Amino acid sequence: MRAALGNVKTCHGTMDKRPLTLAEQIGAAQDWWREAGVDVDFADDPRNWLEQPAKLTTEPEPTKVAAKPVRPLIPPLGGDPATWPQTLAEFEPWWLSNAQIETAGTAPRIAPRGIAGAELMVLVPMPEANDSDRLLSGPHGQLVANMLRAMGIPEERAFLAAALPRQAHHPDWAALAGRELGKVLVHLVNLVAPKRLLVLGRAMLPLFGHGSAHPGQKPLSIELQGSPVPALVSFGPENLLETPRFRAGLWRSWLDWTGGRQ
Repeated sequence: MRAALGNVKTCHGTMDKRPLTLAEQIGAAQDWWREAGVDVDFADDPRNWLEQPAKLTTEPEPTKVAAKPVRPLIPPLGGDPATWPQTLAEFEPWWLSNAQIETAGTAPRIAPRGIAGAELMVLVPMPEANDSDRLLSGPHGQLVANMLRAMGIPEERAFLAAALPRQAHHPDWAALAGRELGKVLVHLVNLVAPKRLLVLGRAMLPLFGHGSAHPGQKPLSIELQGSPVPALVSFGPENLLETPRFRAGLWRSWLDWTGGRQ
């Protein structure tokens, strides 16, 4: 270092007392290391000298998660229960005309028929395809009439109703249960106040808070939430017409349920 600094002094020919500039200090230091035989820099960690310097970027904005579309709230069928008819006489026009009880389909709406305090109320999934002004006016109705005759119940002492106001293709019973159709039907059962309820259509079980996938072929005795009326559930009219063993099973269950009497 002194030799290097001496070179600076010698090049001026006289002893220069002025302070060295920063450039002169750096140059003198480099000369000192060079004379000491050190002309390269060493490091323990390898380095890629061909690597491109990283570009300075601003911190990326957090990824925005697209908001899930909000599904429109589907109102329950029948609207506010406080507005429901409180007598059986008021129920028929409400069932035929109220827009809030509307379900899919283009067939005419058909009203239930029968008397209050019926010996037996029979609930089927929907009106028959050819019903126009009277519920169950075709083969399904004839099946029910034959059943009532065998049970010893005059048809005028029964009450016949459908879960849907009009005939429909492949109704989604789980979706209808979500729209609280079952509450409307239980309300109707309470207005009728029958001694017993026969539900012909196991697919309708979700309406009453029961699973539809019950194993076996035996009719099921269930409880309706919100109603004291005992209920028996069997296959729908079309299945009963097509399968004699289903009719036989229903008859045996009916005898067990009633003790062989109404």
